[in-house]
Amino acid sequence: MLDARVIRTLKSILGSENVVTAKEDLLCYSFDATAGMPEHAPDVLVTPHSTEQVSAVMKTAARHRIPVYPRGAGTNLSGGTIPLRGGLVLSTLKMNKIIEIDPENLIAVVQPGVVIQHLNEAVAPYGLLYPPDPGSMATATMGGSVAECSGGLRGLKYGVTRDYVMGLEVVLASGEAVRFGGKTVKNVTAYDMVRLFTGSEGTLGIITEITVRLIPAPPARVTMSAIFKDLTGAGRSIEGIIKNKVIPATMEIMDRVTMETVENHARVGLPIQAEAILLIEVDGIPEVVQKEASIVQEVVAKNGGEVRVAANDQERDRLWAARREALPALAQKRPTTILEDATVPRSKITEMLLAIQEIGRRYNLIIGTFGHAGDGNLHPTILTDARDREEMERVHKAVDEIFKTAISLGGTLSGEHGIGLAKSRYLPWEIGTGGVNVLKKIKEALDPQCLLNPGKMVACGEDQK
Repeated sequence: MLDARVIRTLKSILGSENVVTAKEDLLCYSFDATAGMPEHAPDVLVTPHSTEQVSAVMKTAARHRIPVYPRGAGTNLSGGTIPLRGGLVLSTLKMNKIIEIDPENLIAVVQPGVVIQHLNEAVAPYGLLYPPDPGSMATATMGGSVAECSGGLRGLKYGVTRDYVMGLEVVLASGEAVRFGGKTVKNVTAYDMVRLFTGSEGTLGIITEITVRLIPAPPARVTMSAIFKDLTGAGRSIEGIIKNKVIPATMEIMDRVTMETVENHARVGLPIQAEAILLIEVDGIPEVVQKEASIVQEVVAKNGGEVRVAANDQERDRLWAARREALPALAQKRPTTILEDATVPRSKITEMLLAIQEIGRRYNLIIGTFGHAGDGNLHPTILTDARDREEMERVHKAVDEIFKTAISLGGTLSGEHGIGLAKSRYLPWEIGTGGVNVLKKIKEALDPQCLLNPGKMVACGEDQK
């Protein structure tokens, strides 16, 4: 419990209505969307409205050496916002203004609490699009998305969040507010601090303003489903479409376990007798879109698949609703749903899909796999029960093998969910001890007291003892 003088100071900065100390309220901030993580409630929740208030809160925290956990909507899937050491959760949800939409320069400036979908709704009348679209975009915030460098369904063609962040205002651990980047298309001034803070998971600073790049919304699109009797055909089609120089906006996969669960949950008409389905959308200029759709159909047929083209918006919406229902549907099958984020080069997607199936069989676990297969980003999702210790031991071994396999295939621990608490122990597997030490030096330089989101990504402060 924080000293009463600290609570009084926080109330003087923010107003009593923005400082929460009731235990029943704080319990809601002891977890996030990540399953299987330990729960820790903070000592206090603060909800600032401005950069100046964030700065004053951080100066107070630095003076009293209080850990601070920045938090958006808490939709992250890496345990990134769990307050391991108590202290202070700083929610940015009340900093939710779209400061500027600049259609001439294709730019928007927002506060961190703006919901991603709300930004896209705001820029749509200008014929513009903010491409990053994590599955939780209806609730996820821009600040959390930048901190986690989230991806989404359009990542194959349009990239992830860091590809659109042009400028940031950040409050450092000392309480000082700094700005990097801006509105210019070109900016090579000094170190690329915008990229450093994007994906830093709240361990280096608190993001208080974001400038992002927008793009013209594509004028045409064709949405298709490709149905396969085996995973190999699906994997080879993914590789074949890319080899034929077609980059769809999205190319998502669901395996049979996922389809069956989604169908039981939502009744959207998925082909549950098949082993896999690809949901593919090409977009752009109408003539190009039609040509690319034809190439996709040829490649899928060559690999034994059957293509169905969405005839209208209702069919298109039904397909994407099915994909977005994947995680919620799987979460209903067993008490605990552990979703991972293994990513491999596109050419290794078939090997990875088959390896996940084999790992599931070997450890006698139900694993549903879905994800952004076009960019090699798979979400093997283990359906289990955290109360069953014996089964959880098998789950941990299976997860270890999934990541070992991904790295051995030239892949990575995370395509879009970050490291956080869930994957910090795996970090040396990918970047080695030397790489981890570089991250630690950056952390120590910007946060010498280890106040910002301690226990996440790399060890600091007490964690190193």
